[in-house]
Amino acid sequence: MTPPRLTRLLALETADRVADGAGGFAESWTVLGQLWAEVTLRSGRESGGLSKSRFRIVVRATPQGSTMRPRPDQRFRDGDRVFRIEAVSERDPEGRYLTCFATEEVVS
Repeated sequence: MTPPRLTRLLALETADRVADGAGGFAESWTVLGQLWAEVTLRSGRESGGLSKSRFRIVVRATPQGSTMRPRPDQRFRDGDRVFRIEAVSERDPEGRYLTCFATEEVVS
């Protein structure tokens, strides 16, 4: 298996719940850090003015429990682009890399 080309620097973000002052909560995103990644388009479609693309994002593995290990309730950011993480798995038997399956939605 050839090693991935980690050429894109992505911010890993996690959601925080912030009180909105009216008894509810608003969602705020906090940057945990930056990871070098290989980003590959898997599929895409457009329906009713919404473009939805699925990506495979490969990053270096980090230990279980580390705050820098991507999870499905987090997202990657590349400037204005946001990739919502849907699933994470080991890419190789040695556990050197993680594959994150993510979705980007854009209103056209």
